[in-house]
Order: sequence, then structure tokens, then C-alpha cells
Amino acid sequence: MGNKLGYLNLTPDPTILPGGHLLQHLASGIDGWALVICLLGLVVGSAAWALGVHSQNYQNTYTGKKTVLVSGLAALVIGGAPAIVSFFYTAGTGIKH
Repeated sequence: MGNKLGYLNLTPDPTILPGGHLLQHLASGIDGWALVICLLGLVVGSAAWALGVHSQNYQNTYTGKKTVLVSGLAALVIGGAPAIVSFFYTAGTGIKH
């Protein structure tokens, strides 16, 4: 009696649109810079942690530990970002009308 909805198909491909390769290279470059920043955070946090322990300064120790933890977690998320996005995309494709 009513119109039946046609099923649409989505196949993500960044190379189809103009500038797709540039966008892919930009994402890879930003990913690299973000990992370098995480590395710097780990080094600076570790140094602050060590200095705080040796000088018995609780604030520096706490800040250093927090910086190391946040930098490590950020690197984990950056490294896993493609898999996380793919997981949610695949989960979304499983939703039926």
C-alpha cells in the first residue's frame, strides 16, 4: 500500500572526492604530531615525577604521575583511533531498518 524504502549502500572511500588523498595525508600527519606530543608528555611527566619524589614534593609527584598516565592513555587512543572508528562504523552497519 505504501512506498517501500529502498536500501542505501554506503562504501566509505576518501579517494573518491577531490582532495581525498590530501585529507588522508593530513590525518596521518596530525596523528604523527600527536604521538610526538604524547612522547614529550611522557618524558616531561616522568622527569617531574622523579624530581617530586627526590625532593619529597607531593604536588610535583602527583602532577608527574598524572601527566604520564594521561600521555600514555592519549597514545593508546591515538593508536587505536582507526580501530575504534571502524568498530563503531561496523556496529552501525548492523542496524537494520
